[in-house]
Amino acid sequence: MFKHFFILLLICSFLNADLVNLYRTQGIDAVKTQLEEVLKNKAYWKDFLQNKDTQFGYYESKQYVIITEKETKKLKLYKNENNKFEKLLDDKVIVGEKEGDKKVEGDKKTPIGAYNLTSKITKLDSFYGPLALVTSYPNSFDKSLKKNGHGIWIHGMPLDSDREEYTKGCIALDNPQLEQLDKSINFDKSVLLISQNDIQSVSKDELSLIFSFIFNWKDAWKKSDIDTYLSYYSQDFRKSNGANINDFKKYKKRIFSKKEDKTIKFSNINIMPYPNSINKKMYKIEMDQLYRTKRYKFEGKKELYIEVKNDKVSILSEG
Repeated sequence: MFKHFFILLLICSFLNADLVNLYRTQGIDAVKTQLEEVLKNKAYWKDFLQNKDTQFGYYESKQYVIITEKETKKLKLYKNENNKFEKLLDDKVIVGEKEGDKKVEGDKKTPIGAYNLTSKITKLDSFYGPLALVTSYPNSFDKSLKKNGHGIWIHGMPLDSDREEYTKGCIALDNPQLEQLDKSINFDKSVLLISQNDIQSVSKDELSLIFSFIFNWKDAWKKSDIDTYLSYYSQDFRKSNGANINDFKKYKKRIFSKKEDKTIKFSNINIMPYPNSINKKMYKIEMDQLYRTKRYKFEGKKELYIEVKNDKVSILSEG
């Protein structure tokens, strides 16, 4: 144990000395460039994730993961604290009357995917219990697949009557458990994963690959390296407004041809498994983005919906 610690200390000392010398001879921009290269390396991220619990993904600004399994009709709540997921709730729920993934308004199906909680409603019909947590369905990936509908909630049971053993697409939880869920979470820091079956544990190897992808993709974007940048996009790519990969390529080639100096910064990175009904190994990346050129500035949320296949990451949609 001491030997490993001593070797690690020597490596860190050498790296720091090397960076100090780089700063002395070439300045702070050269140091920044060197550190950006490290962030593109999958090995760095494997070491970074080594002692973190990643079974439900990686979260920097989210703390609560709510999982609903449609087949078993179970809802589970986990809190991510000190890099460990702790189960806080495990109970039965009622889901949509019809089986399968929600696609259109009124199909009585509960959607499959990853969603945020956008608000809490307390003044509502007694049929829905004491409160409802509103989800972000349809998200931008749903819209890219031309799914529609609205009003997908986590709500309670009728206060003064019985109800059927299904919903029109929402997730219904017994009222005491719903109130416990509400008291246990901050909905701004929560994600909802709705799957048909169990969600497979997320491997550190795949998360390392995804982190490496994020910073390589950002590097190509910053340098206006159009060929490398577009290589990260799937041929199945589609925007929420219906634009396909060919439309996207034309737009980006026009933007990149300006060769503008760009500042691109990512923070509060969250990477979560994305349950889906299209038989892909998917993840959703949600992060804060600062993008600035001489003529334009954007500061807000960035979403990427990606597929991992054959040790390669491809972007299916973004928002």
